[in-house]
Amino acid sequence: MSVFLNFGASLPFNFTPAPSHRNILRTISLRTIRACTPSTSSVTPKARFSAKRLESTTVEQFERPLLEYMRLPASQYSVLDAERIERVDDNTFRCYVYKVKFFNFEMCPVLLVRVDEEPFGCSINLLSCELQVEGFPRDESQDEKFSASMVNKISCNPELTGAAETTTTNQKLSSDTMIEVCVDIPLPLRLIPMTVIESAGCGVLNQILKVMVPRFLAQLVKDYKAWASGDSSRKALGTGEI
Repeated sequence: MSVFLNFGASLPFNFTPAPSHRNILRTISLRTIRACTPSTSSVTPKARFSAKRLESTTVEQFERPLLEYMRLPASQYSVLDAERIERVDDNTFRCYVYKVKFFNFEMCPVLLVRVDEEPFGCSINLLSCELQVEGFPRDESQDEKFSASMVNKISCNPELTGAAETTTTNQKLSSDTMIEVCVDIPLPLRLIPMTVIESAGCGVLNQILKVMVPRFLAQLVKDYKAWASGDSSRKALGTGEI
């Protein structure tokens, strides 16, 4: 699944929400190929931002069990926001995450992710990440100045097995999300103390998770209800909010 960020804040930045990706009782891990570590061959300062959030919601279970819905293959995802997410093939998606204004820079990450199915869910792995910065010509070297990792564990009462899966009226859907971003500090911002930049960046990420996670869980519940009622269209239900 993709947990995609959303912003809205009173910090020195502003955000425009983007996608919604439907997902499942699963462990989601998105990570760039490069580790978020300073380069020994460069003196360019790097800032590291991180945030974590745990959220849960109660779901009324219908005749078709929630756990069965969570085990649907990626090819049947429907909470895909057609405005922000492109399906490359059954298991690969291109996600236009968000436009973010951070100080005087506007950025929009573009993620290519692959969904790997597992016995009780799936894992989502980041294949590549492009960072588009408005006001600057596209330069492949931009991607070398940015790295990110994210783990989002979505679970539906994983301790319940056997008969309990189908007899429990209500189930709890939970999301445990952690995200970390490492980025080279552009020259215009290097006069600002690193503590100020990192504090602002962490504030952005926390605001992202605060807004995005509840909306994401709400869309999962909405899609589950449609699926449980017999809707087989699997049409995109996303509205660009997430």
